[in-house]
Amino acid sequence: MSTLLGFEHVGMTARDAERTIAFYCDLLGLRLALRKTQPGGELLFLDAGGGMLEIMVPATPGLNPARDVLPGDAGMRHLTFAFSDVDAMLAQLEAAGVAVVERPRDAHNREMIKRVAFVRDPDGIIVELIERAADR
Repeated sequence: MSTLLGFEHVGMTARDAERTIAFYCDLLGLRLALRKTQPGGELLFLDAGGGMLEIMVPATPGLNPARDVLPGDAGMRHLTFAFSDVDAMLAQLEAAGVAVVERPRDAHNREMIKRVAFVRDPDGIIVELIERAADR
């Protein structure tokens, strides 16, 4: 019998390695764990502390921006990262010119999350910023 060891990573694609690293590492605080060139493009692993983002940056330009997953469609709707202060994090992101989808507000599911906000990464992917509830 096999035992779950934990969450490992989410795979995604980005158009520009430098912009992606600047957003996720410089602004959000993830750590660049691996960056290497391989056939077809560049591979990044960004460590979020409890799991990673595996990001492929194709060598050929021209990727379309990300499309939002509509409520009736299956797919990944957003990435979520927990912060000690959502309002302060959003202020930092706004100062850096990051597109805001939804300003900080109290969360709907207060049993788990205290505050929430939404922004877009450089490729248009929705990123949720949360503050966990006190007992989480």
